[in-house]
Amino acid sequence: MAFHAEGLVAIVVFYLAILAVGIWAAWKTKNTSSEGDRSEAIIVGGRDIGLLVGGFTMTATWVGGGYINGTAEAVYVPGYGLAWAQAPIGYSLSLVLGGLFFAKPMRSKGYVTMLDPFQQLYGKRMGGLLFIPALMGEMFWAAAIFSALGATISVIIDINVNISVIISALIATLYTLVGGLYSVAYTDVVQLFCIFLGLWISVPFAMSHPAVTDIGLTAVHQVHQAPWLGSINSLDIYTWLDNFLLLTLGGIPWQAYFQRVLSSSSATYAQVLSFLAAFGCLVMALPAVLIGAIGASTAWNETEYGFPDPMTKKEADMILPIVLQYLCPVYISFFGLGAVSAAVMSSADSSILSASSMFARNIYQLSFRQNASDREIVWVMRITVFLFGASATAMALLASSVYGLWYLSSDLVYIIIFPQLLCVLFIKGTNTYGAIAGYLFGLVLRITGGEPYLYLQPLIYYPGCYPDENNIYIQRFPFKTLAMLTSFFTNIIVSYLAKYLFESGTLPPKLDFLDAVVARYSREHMDKATLVKSDNIVLNELAPVNPRHSLTLSSTFTNKEAFSYVDSSPELSNTEDN
Repeated sequence: MAFHAEGLVAIVVFYLAILAVGIWAAWKTKNTSSEGDRSEAIIVGGRDIGLLVGGFTMTATWVGGGYINGTAEAVYVPGYGLAWAQAPIGYSLSLVLGGLFFAKPMRSKGYVTMLDPFQQLYGKRMGGLLFIPALMGEMFWAAAIFSALGATISVIIDINVNISVIISALIATLYTLVGGLYSVAYTDVVQLFCIFLGLWISVPFAMSHPAVTDIGLTAVHQVHQAPWLGSINSLDIYTWLDNFLLLTLGGIPWQAYFQRVLSSSSATYAQVLSFLAAFGCLVMALPAVLIGAIGASTAWNETEYGFPDPMTKKEADMILPIVLQYLCPVYISFFGLGAVSAAVMSSADSSILSASSMFARNIYQLSFRQNASDREIVWVMRITVFLFGASATAMALLASSVYGLWYLSSDLVYIIIFPQLLCVLFIKGTNTYGAIAGYLFGLVLRITGGEPYLYLQPLIYYPGCYPDENNIYIQRFPFKTLAMLTSFFTNIIVSYLAKYLFESGTLPPKLDFLDAVVARYSREHMDKATLVKSDNIVLNELAPVNPRHSLTLSSTFTNKEAFSYVDSSPELSNTEDN
């Protein structure tokens, strides 16, 4: 394959344009935010992200390199097809459910990150535990899509994979570092436009190639391979449901999603953004589905790709760039390459910013340095953006099973964080004991279920399991959903059991070592003032807090407008007087 200088120039121009937009957005952030709320402007964009930019950035967060490449691959692979391309429907439903049930309570309480309600109700130790799967999910996701980008660029313009990964990661990290959410949001607008334009321009050229059979015919008839509409065998129905629920429900508890929700100017806007992004995800999946169908309808021995086909060469995961390279004119393939690069960067920057936001606020500030100045928090965020970006890049270059690690970590988000989020927002009376028990039960059940991508043999063999070609047992039973439900009900049962044992006197108060039931005035718990509108607690249960010197109590977890009702509360005034 020859080196394409034109392709390299096109990529450089695209990257410079993205960097310019990111730097402009950083300048906008600096000029529109006051010195005292700079960290909040970086994390949630000053809570003034509009519908247009918000809709674009929330859509672009899901429509990443894995989403585009993975959808095309699922449609192309014989025996799977469109029936197994679950991401478009799954993520769209996830956004709809998030908008209906989660966006409003999170935004109306004025949280800054997804972990805030956990630290308020369960304490900083539990917040630290939940940070681990959340961080793993964001980091391995970024590493996986950086890895996919390097392989894509190497297919089309034949440059070193490592160089392409490093440069792409540097660009995404740089504009995220200087501008935070504003830079990520405004570059997402440009990137989403490039994805839409680049892929849709490529589709008609690829479809009109002489080696491509009518995709309407190959959808239901076997021509070059099995029909690309696909089918679901009766033995695989539970696996399909397990994966679908993982995408739909496990797609909700991600900081990248709630960062957009919490940046909205109101709770209603947060809901509307979720619905707009759900529609956007479906629309953006259409060209990827068509490219996968084109790949399944191509006689590859009649193209420059030659014989055997990509599936036989084990290059099915690269079907999208292969279609762009071999079925489109050179200049069109460069447009498509720009689209894939945009998709990757739009997701990678979101993951890096999400991880650094949770660390700076929930670990550094609220757990260790409650009196830290705003300037200090900003610098912690900048340092962690660089460190997390470098870590994701290193994993993309060095780890041989990045996708396996991401699959496992995304499972943990579904199994551990989702049931915890349900409990903390909607179940009255859960406490730290139940949260820890649910966390451990879910983790154990997931690990013992095995992971083929990591060659991890299961310890529990559920009904229907079978060995693959590597003699690693594959589970057909929906054990991930079982683990999630076990975690959820364990949290509730253990919480109520602990509450009963301590309040009935069966266990002495000194055994309440987490101060979760007996000790109402615990220094372990974060300030619960923003939850006074909820039935979860009452005002006399407010824990003491050491206020930051640079901020008032009301701005610790929320903005002043959201807190104005609490400041005027006579009960709170009486509590403070006492």
